[in-house]
Amino acid sequence: MSFIHFLQHDPTGASHAPGPAPVVGAAEPETVRRIAARLSELDPLRAAFLAGVGYCLARVVAADLDVTALERAEMVEQVEAVAAVPPEEAALIVDLAVHEALAGAGTDDYYITQRVRALATPDELARLLHCLFAVAAPGDETISFEENRTIREISDELGFTMSELNVVRRTYADRMAVVRMAQAAADSPSIAADTITAAGRDPS
Repeated sequence: MSFIHFLQHDPTGASHAPGPAPVVGAAEPETVRRIAARLSELDPLRAAFLAGVGYCLARVVAADLDVTALERAEMVEQVEAVAAVPPEEAALIVDLAVHEALAGAGTDDYYITQRVRALATPDELARLLHCLFAVAAPGDETISFEENRTIREISDELGFTMSELNVVRRTYADRMAVVRMAQAAADSPSIAADTITAAGRDPS
C-alpha cells in the first residue's frame, strides 16, 4: 500500500497518479492495513494532505536510515501542529509514513511533494518547512548531513527559495552536524582534518 493511493484524488476528475492505484491486500502488514482504512474514512483531499505531510516528515527522519523514538514522537507533534489533527490520528499517519519511507518509496518523492504544495495553504507550507527541521532534531539530537540534504531537497520541491530556507535553518544552526563537528574540532585540533573532510572540503 502506498501513500500515492491517497494523493490521487482531484475534484476536477483529472488523474494525478503516475500509475495504477495500489490495493491493500492480505500480505500487507496489519499496521499498514489499519492506517489505510482510517485514511479512507476521511475526505479524499484531507487524506491526501495528511498523507503528504506525514511522508515529507518521514523522508527527513529516514534519510539516515535511523528513525529514533524521539523523532517519531516529534513527528506526531508536528503532524498535529501542521494538519490540526488529534494525537491518535497523527500517530497513525506517522506510523504509515515511516513505514513507507523506510520501505524505499523514493521514486514517488517529487510527486508527493508537488501534491502537498498544491493542497496546502501558504501558512501550512511555512509551518511544514519549520517542521522538517524540528523532526530531525528532537531534544538535542544532531541534524545529520543526510537529513540536512533531504530538507534542502524537500524545500526546493515545495517552492521555497534558498533565502527562505536559510532563515529557518539558522534557527537550528547549533544542531547541524557540520557545526557540531567544527566545534568539536576547535576543542580537539586532532580531529580538525576529519571535520573538514566530512564537510566536503579539501583539508590542504
